[in-house]
Amino acid sequence: MQAVRHVVCAMSGGVDSSVAALLLKRRGYRVTGVFMRNWDSLDEHGVCTSEKDCEDAYKVCHMLDIPFHHVSYVKEYWHEVFSNLLKEYEKGRTPNPDILCNKHIKFNYFFQYAVGSLGADAMATGHYARTSQEDEEAFQQRPTPRPQTLFRNRFEIRNPVRLHQGADRFKDQTFFLSQIPQDALKRTLFPLGELTKDFVKKIAAEAGFKHVLKRKESMGICFIGERHFEKFILEYLDPHPGNFVSVEDGKIMGTHKGWFTFTLGQRARIGGQRDAWFVVDKDITTGDVFVAPTTNHPALFRDTLRTDRFHWIAEEPPAELIKNKMMECNFRFLHQMPLEPCTVTLNMDGSVWVTLAKPVRALTPGQFAVFYKGDECLGSGKIIRLGPSMYTLHQGQERMKVAETAPAKTDHSSKPAR
Repeated sequence: MQAVRHVVCAMSGGVDSSVAALLLKRRGYRVTGVFMRNWDSLDEHGVCTSEKDCEDAYKVCHMLDIPFHHVSYVKEYWHEVFSNLLKEYEKGRTPNPDILCNKHIKFNYFFQYAVGSLGADAMATGHYARTSQEDEEAFQQRPTPRPQTLFRNRFEIRNPVRLHQGADRFKDQTFFLSQIPQDALKRTLFPLGELTKDFVKKIAAEAGFKHVLKRKESMGICFIGERHFEKFILEYLDPHPGNFVSVEDGKIMGTHKGWFTFTLGQRARIGGQRDAWFVVDKDITTGDVFVAPTTNHPALFRDTLRTDRFHWIAEEPPAELIKNKMMECNFRFLHQMPLEPCTVTLNMDGSVWVTLAKPVRALTPGQFAVFYKGDECLGSGKIIRLGPSMYTLHQGQERMKVAETAPAKTDHSSKPAR
């Protein structure tokens, strides 16, 4: 007789993870609920609601009659996510802590705790995502060592598990899972992958999870809470006052407290300016933040970018990319932005150049370029360099036209030949 499979479900205290645990139990698995605390709410005077979240998660586990555990990764989160976030802001980039948290905490430390310390056959989360395997295949997977070379040996994993978008495309969360390692993915279940958010809420209501249904859906970064971002970040980084500079004529439009309080594309609230101005670029050497007068100014649009070493989820890198030296796929750098067609070129160091079919607004260094083919999420790489904006290219074209039409100067300085 086959033993009952043991699944550890990550519990956040929200409706998604609560329903995930319920569905796992209905499938006949032995389920253990575990709540992770990643941020020390005591440091922030109770702004983060981790204690209330933990209490809500415990209530669900009690209602389901499953064991409940509580683990703290506050130190790990600080060193591997938050410290990285601060360094990225200092470099003028805009990081994505949600992607980093999944990579370093949930699908690393938490995964090791689930299969190692608790002896689980698999881990489960409440993400809206799917994989290419059935539950039983996940239970039969065995650990594989992480690659020590630039790329994994292509024959090391003969049947890699692929990550696919959730059935609810609006709620699909593969974007946030685009950096997770293969060894964790192949032993992870996503019980909500085939469901819509509305149906998940219906299941929660029928199960009597009233306390989680009353919760507001978490949006944004937990450790910032309800506070203004500028106020929060200035608690950790010293102010670096600088100027707002018009990208069109170099005129100083106002002053700011630090380039790291702004991201490309956002509105720059400049004192004394009645019209809206938008951030188009930053210079961390001078502290200047360049702004443009309209939300769709050509200085905000670019069609090329470069990433750092790209993380490929299943194939590293895809066979098509190796064979043809380039590959067509779809791209996004924000969770719910429309997918944009692009061409990818692989570099020797594992990074990639991305050429978009059309210019995209506010491409942002520090964010992640995430690739898709069909409904498969291929992986992601951090954006570290941008190509020229449409405004810069237009200026260059205008200067060339002027140079071509200008009359040639006669050089009278040379001596006549003897």
